Amino acid sequence: MRPFQYERIADAHAAVQAGMTAASPAKEPSVLTPVQYLAGGTNLIDMMKLDIMRPQRLVDINALGQGRLGRIETNGNGLWLGALARMAQVADHPEVKQNYPVIAEALALAASAQLRNMASLGGNVLQRTRCSYYRDVSYTECNKRNPGSGCAAMDGVNRTHAVLGVSDQCIATYPGDFAQALIALDAKVEVAGTRGSRNIPFAELHRLPGSTPQLETALAPGELIVAFSIPALPFAKRSRYLKVRDRESYEFALASAAVALEMDGNTVRQARIALGGVATVPWRARTAEERLKGVTLDDEALNGAADLAFANAAPRAHNAFKVELGKRTLIRALRETAAMEI
Repeated sequence: MRPFQYERIADAHAAVQAGMTAASPAKEPSVLTPVQYLAGGTNLIDMMKLDIMRPQRLVDINALGQGRLGRIETNGNGLWLGALARMAQVADHPEVKQNYPVIAEALALAASAQLRNMASLGGNVLQRTRCSYYRDVSYTECNKRNPGSGCAAMDGVNRTHAVLGVSDQCIATYPGDFAQALIALDAKVEVAGTRGSRNIPFAELHRLPGSTPQLETALAPGELIVAFSIPALPFAKRSRYLKVRDRESYEFALASAAVALEMDGNTVRQARIALGGVATVPWRARTAEERLKGVTLDDEALNGAADLAFANAAPRAHNAFKVELGKRTLIRALRETAAMEI
C-alpha cells in the first residue's frame, strides 16, 4: 500500500469540497484518482493493498453517519435509506424485511456478517469489479485500469465475466447484490455536490462500459451519495432476491435475479426484474417485464420472459453457461415470488 494523507470530516458540505478532486479526468486511469471517500472501506482498502487504487488522500466520512445519513426512515411514501447506514442494519430492519424483502435478502446474501457490519450502502453500490485481470496489476491489458491497453479477459479465463451489456473494451461483471434490488423497486439516489443536491433514478447511476470502461458512474467530481429512496409501490412487498453461486456463502453471484410482482390472482399486473452476476452494470430486464404483464405465469410465459432477458447476450469461451443459468435463475425467482404469502 502506498502512502496517503488521512482526514476525518464531520460536515457534508466540507466533505464535498474535499472530494472535488476525487474524479480523475476521463483520459486518466482510475488508479490515479487523488482523493477517495472512506466509509466502511471493505472494498477500497482491498483495492489499495492490491495497488489498483492509489489515492493520495482519504476523506473519512463516517462521522456523517451519526446524523441522517445513517438512518432508516419509513412512511407512507416509501423507504429512505441513508448512504452511511450499514448493510447488516438495513437487512435486519423489521419494516424492510416485511415490506421490502428483496432489499433485506440482497443485503443478507451479499457478504459475511463481519463485512455487512462494516460496509455502508453507498460504498456497496460503488464497489469495483472482481475481474481477476483488473485486480492483478501484472496484467497491463485492462481498459479499466489503463484505458486503451486492451482487455485480457476477452480471450483469457472469463468464466465469471459478463454476457450482458458488454463492449469490445470490457466484459467485467458488476459484482454487487443490493443494486439489483434497488433497480427492481424503481429506487432513486440522492447525491450532494458543490451545486447542491440532485436525485437521479438509480438505474442511471452506473454507466455501460462502451468505449470508456474506466468511467463507471454518472457521478460528477466531488459528488457524494447521500441516500436511496424507494417508493411505496404495490409490488414491493411481493419481492425476493435469488442468488446462485459456486458455494452457498461468501461468494459472488454467477447469476442472480431481483424480482417484484403485483398479482391479480394468478395474473401478473406488473413485473420488475433485475439481473446480477451476468452483466457489466446492474441490469434491468425491461423486455422480460413487458412479456409478463397481463399474463399467467405458466411455462410458456416464464420461458418467453427468460429468453427475452438474454436475447442480446454475448457470451465468450468460458461463460456461455451463464445464459442458461441466468434463464433458470430468473424462472425460479419468478415462481418463488409469485408463490409468496403476503
